[in-house]
Amino acid sequence: MIIAVLNQKGGVGKTTLAVHIAAGLALQGHKVLLVDADPQGSARDWAAARTGELLFPVVGLDRPTLHRDLPQLAKDYEHVVIDDPPRVTDLTRSAMLAAELVVIPVQPSPYDVWACADVVAIIKEASVFTEKMKSVFVINRKIANTAIGRDVVEALATYELPVLKTTIAQRIAFAEAATSGSTVLETEPQSLAAREIESLVREIMEVGA
Repeated sequence: MIIAVLNQKGGVGKTTLAVHIAAGLALQGHKVLLVDADPQGSARDWAAARTGELLFPVVGLDRPTLHRDLPQLAKDYEHVVIDDPPRVTDLTRSAMLAAELVVIPVQPSPYDVWACADVVAIIKEASVFTEKMKSVFVINRKIANTAIGRDVVEALATYELPVLKTTIAQRIAFAEAATSGSTVLETEPQSLAAREIESLVREIMEVGA
């Protein structure tokens, strides 16, 4: 399956989710490729910070021909995760054309919910050209036991795209793992953060099946 993690708003945790989805799949024994389609190269920086062997290869492919170039790169892998740029561009459209599942991380704030309008519009435009693509929201960086965290699901309903049941909380463990090019699945495998990622990966596999 080809999974694109995207949102036109920066700072929503796209790279963190993309890396952790790829790691979750790899630790299950799947052969995974992470494609860094963000010109800022955050996923590549994460890989460069790692001292041990990578769980999966990370390649840069930040050009608007991604949907044409990816099949050749992806042919030897079971799953591909694409970390997209934080703007709606030709590159974003290309990633959507390549994807079978688009995962849209949303922080639980009114500003982030409103900002989803552009990416939802472009998804609807791309769906004209590809029938295979599915799209879902995932609540990311949720602050536990807050009203806004609960209300955001209702607010997103106006976009008519499903919201995954799994939510990912704001946890320092994600930042600490990133500094060494690692993931919470490796640094704190019994933690709440790791359990949330495992749940997210399971749900993504179910939705994308």
